[in-house]
Amino acid sequence: MLAHIARRIGHFHGHQISSAILRRMRASLKTINPISAISLWTFSSQLQDFSQPNPSWSPEMRKFYDHYNAQCDTDTETYENKTGPWRKLPSYNRSIKHATGGIYISKLIQAKARLFTRSVNEQGATFEYVAFFNKEEKICICLFQPGHLLEGAPGHVHGGAIATMIDTVTGTLAGYLSGPSVTANLNINYRSPVPLGSVVIIHCALDRIEGRKTFITCKVTSTDESKVYTEATVLFVSIKLGSLFG
Repeated sequence: MLAHIARRIGHFHGHQISSAILRRMRASLKTINPISAISLWTFSSQLQDFSQPNPSWSPEMRKFYDHYNAQCDTDTETYENKTGPWRKLPSYNRSIKHATGGIYISKLIQAKARLFTRSVNEQGATFEYVAFFNKEEKICICLFQPGHLLEGAPGHVHGGAIATMIDTVTGTLAGYLSGPSVTANLNINYRSPVPLGSVVIIHCALDRIEGRKTFITCKVTSTDESKVYTEATVLFVSIKLGSLFG
């Protein structure tokens, strides 16, 4: 199947691709694996990480970023190894770029496509977020600062934007634990509206894995966890990568 995908890409839109690039793309397709092979996911300096601090971040957002980043196992600026339970997860403007060599494939398949949460260039206007993963505890937390273009009720975040972030973060956790997966069921209970420009924490944890099914629980809280805004349960189903290419 991987060879078939690579051959199709090799003649994409009538362009012939060199054998060297094809070899790299074949290798990249083999690296989209569960957490047992997490070291194969790229942190290439050629790619822009949209979860790095920027001027739109509030002092509260930066404070909690520094808090979790200080506990990471790798320095996000120097990439030097450290001791810590957390790993900061990079966020690119296309999911396929997380695979080693994915930057090449992204230029060939729907090159203008962008990840929904990373499709607006204006900093602070929509989804400002950064996620951290804890391998041992099988949990993921995300700091989320919703921008002014995500309004639903006046002054508050649209419920669909909250659902998008829950799906994004729980899907990230499922992907790192079980490999390529798609959302099969997303069940959300909205407890309280989230103010625009505030900072919330999205907490995700593995509930259980049953064959191809990965069950994740999630809640969205204030930074001090005194207020619960949203609770959710999500089911993901593992897929073969080839199915995404028809």
